[in-house]
Amino acid sequence: MSMIRPAEAADMAAIAEIYRHHVLTGVATFEEEPPAPEEMARRHAAVTGRGLPWLVAEAGGRLLGYAYAGPFHARSAYRFTLEDSVYLDPAATGRGLGTRLLDRLIVETTALGARQMVAVIGDSGNAASIALHARADFAHIGTSRSVGLKFGRWIDTVIMQRPLGAGDATLP
Repeated sequence: MSMIRPAEAADMAAIAEIYRHHVLTGVATFEEEPPAPEEMARRHAAVTGRGLPWLVAEAGGRLLGYAYAGPFHARSAYRFTLEDSVYLDPAATGRGLGTRLLDRLIVETTALGARQMVAVIGDSGNAASIALHARADFAHIGTSRSVGLKFGRWIDTVIMQRPLGAGDATLP
């Protein structure tokens, strides 16, 4: 059984390796050069330095995936809206780990007072990520057509969103 826990500095090499796979083989991310573990450590510090969660799924001492919530945009009016990211080791898909990571991320960010979570999903054909977010009550709010160019083809992004806590029913 896997456990979900906060990411630590010692996890950055494994996180970088999981992400490397997605950068080099898929279009879930529009990055084209895999970041080094040191860059992933910098990104981790930027997220957690804001008090936001970065989680990992681990089983038998092996990292199987990670998820984090970062700011949706930098401007202050967006301060109650977060964007999620979820990545799994390709050998760990289909076990419900993505669901467990995203569910925990939603719980933790709601407890922090966030009111909206947005998913910007690379590739309108990314059925697994779209289904993951739909299971977590994200609604499809739009598709940005052909906004990325990777592997010699144009790629869409699918935008999905869900309220956190009271959402927009009350002011914070």
